Amino acid sequence: MGLDDIVNQGKQFLEQNKDKIDEVIHSDKAEEVSDSVLDVAADVVKKVAPDQFDAKVGEVRDQVDGAIGT
Repeated sequence: MGLDDIVNQGKQFLEQNKDKIDEVIHSDKAEEVSDSVLDVAADVVKKVAPDQFDAKVGEVRDQVDGAIGT
């Protein structure tokens, strides 16, 4: 089985389960998990990036958060 076969199987799986996946992504549990992960990621970036980028990091974090969970 080649890489193309694996990619095609993944695409088929996503297409066949699109409704279930969408339901999970927009669940309360996904919101809880994503908030935790995004908070940690944003804090790490803020620690290593210059302070002038803190606001932008917060904006990006909020945009990603809006796409996941409830």
